[in-house]
Amino acid sequence: LNILANLELERRDPRHVVPAGAVPDDAWDAIFDKFFALRDTSDFDMMYLLNLLYADRGHPVASEALWQKAEAAILDFKYWSTDPTPERIVNGQPVIDNMWYWSENHILIFRTCEFLAGQRFPNEVFSVSGLTGAQHRERARVEILTWLEERARWGFTEWHSNVYYNLDMLPLLTLIEWADDPVITQRATMVLDLVWLDVALHLHRGTFGATHGRSYIKDKASASTEDTFPASKMLLDDTDLPYSGRGSSSATLFARSRNYRIPEVIRRIATSDEPLEDRERMNLPLPEEPTARYDDPLPAPPYGLDYSETHLPLWWSMAAHATWPILPLTLAVGERDDLWSGQFSDFKLLRDLVWVDGDFDRTLFNTHIFYKSLWKAITESLLEEVNTTTFRTRDYMLSTAQDYRKGLRGSQTHTWQATLSENAMVFTTHPGYLPVPAGSPVPADWNWQRKDEPGPGYWTGEGSQPRAVQHRNVAISMYAPQYRNKLSGLSQYDYRPETHAYFPVAHFDEVVQEGGWTFGRKDQGYVALWSWRPTSWRSGQPEVFQNGGLDFDLVATGGATNVWIVECGSQSEWASFEAFREAFLSPPNPNAPAEPRITVVGPLPDAGGDPFPDGFDVTYTSPSQGVVSFAWTGPLVVDGEEIPISGYKRFDNAYAQVEFDDTRYEVSDGEFSLLLDFETNTRETAAPNLRKDALARLASIWLPLVNKINGTP
Repeated sequence: LNILANLELERRDPRHVVPAGAVPDDAWDAIFDKFFALRDTSDFDMMYLLNLLYADRGHPVASEALWQKAEAAILDFKYWSTDPTPERIVNGQPVIDNMWYWSENHILIFRTCEFLAGQRFPNEVFSVSGLTGAQHRERARVEILTWLEERARWGFTEWHSNVYYNLDMLPLLTLIEWADDPVITQRATMVLDLVWLDVALHLHRGTFGATHGRSYIKDKASASTEDTFPASKMLLDDTDLPYSGRGSSSATLFARSRNYRIPEVIRRIATSDEPLEDRERMNLPLPEEPTARYDDPLPAPPYGLDYSETHLPLWWSMAAHATWPILPLTLAVGERDDLWSGQFSDFKLLRDLVWVDGDFDRTLFNTHIFYKSLWKAITESLLEEVNTTTFRTRDYMLSTAQDYRKGLRGSQTHTWQATLSENAMVFTTHPGYLPVPAGSPVPADWNWQRKDEPGPGYWTGEGSQPRAVQHRNVAISMYAPQYRNKLSGLSQYDYRPETHAYFPVAHFDEVVQEGGWTFGRKDQGYVALWSWRPTSWRSGQPEVFQNGGLDFDLVATGGATNVWIVECGSQSEWASFEAFREAFLSPPNPNAPAEPRITVVGPLPDAGGDPFPDGFDVTYTSPSQGVVSFAWTGPLVVDGEEIPISGYKRFDNAYAQVEFDDTRYEVSDGEFSLLLDFETNTRETAAPNLRKDALARLASIWLPLVNKINGTP
């Protein structure tokens, strides 16, 4: 990508000369070795290499021998899991395929690489598969079109991800630039528009501050550390923060793109200061709870799908490998394709416990026994149907995944977030473990962020996901784990007897703690956070993002069950930060000063047949929204009105009204518009007739002057 950027600059600026031979012949050996050893994320590097080859093959920056070596690596690459694993030796050991093919972004990246490799070398025989390039191209084309159709119908499994949307943008843009298939390029362009629309609806001062299906602490504590930031800075520019080199892969490809232009209406949505309430639904439902018997029929999947290998890439893109409808298929395919030593090593223990050679029925019987006791934890990576809501004003944004997999483990889920600026944001998590052993010094070389992934760690993911709901500027999250700590004695299913909030004092202008509330002000935006359990600041741990020695970790100890309430406001709504705080500290009813603002009943005894408490019953009198009531099993009621928290449209906001599973998107801000119709393969943008309007304005000034000079009416 560095070479690609320099060669592009050379084309645009004659003063920038890239010298011949600047790339040594061994410069890419580490990449070629990675390909040869079938190591994870090799598909990313292959995608970058193909972009460079398509853009600049033969440039004297590299020798002809190096260009040919790169082409040989393309012909020797393994493009899908079902292709034979080549017999190779590295460091005296046979190569094991450790590439991960099945997450949403990896599926498209692998197929994009396969399509473009096959397109470039149609008559060559690829060494791993024995297929010609033309055959690879056609095989990949079918899967690419399926992937694009699924996103057009149901959105993204890795919803609102400030990490993986970057890795969706890359293959989409790569196809748009280099694919010779007009259907693919058109549909890839349309899906890329949908990615940008989603970012634009959730952008506040440069921060893609939504709830995220997948995110890490390295990304979610600052706009500048999000992998989506460089590209959104370039195309949407909703912040004064400078560009960051981090995660700049998509920004590099957008900077040299010839064939994609972001629709103006999307840019205007991102930069609008008008209040915005957005509701969305993405992804598909999947029954997690086991059936009564191992051979009981499963509920029919939606939209004509089935639980067969035909739709396996979709189910595995939802990280549904270990859910009951998919687990039998995961075991069968894993056994057939010998995935246990590499990609499915995490499942090998389960496989060894349940597998009976030659008797798959008995294997399923054994699997069902283990699943019934472990399912609330082992499905931690699952990304299923989600309903999200976001409320954005000029001064703050609040976003929540409504009632999403309550009480269950969540590997990388980011349930809710309040965003006031590029670095001032608040969210809670239920940690899996402490960032450092209690009382121990932090080792100088301890990469705690990497150890926090994939999660649930201390800041990444959730040891148990809350039942969280939001109405406009108010959100309630109640934590009540529905499985045992160290389930079945397994330490990997540990969680802490506490919940905590990220509340970075260094990035707020004011932070005040009063009456059980923690208040924060950043510029003209305000946030108030309350915990049912008493809170205190935890220190002596690695900082999250430029915390400058100030507090940032607000911990509620005493148990994993808890209720957190957050409400946002602004100077335009409250006149001052003092007035905002006073509204929460004063009695909700002046005529009954003893009446509490918040009533929490619980933890409630279980009513569902398991030994785990059913959360809480909460009544909160919000200074801005009135009486808000919510419980572990009840509806969200605000001022006597039940607020829907499920069954949302695909898009429901002031710019777009799109039913779920519809493939026609009309987006408009009243002046600029975008039409995406996947049924007719149509993409149309529209703008006001600016030339006509400008001429009319000019005529309104010019004609009276001419008439006056000529003395004519």
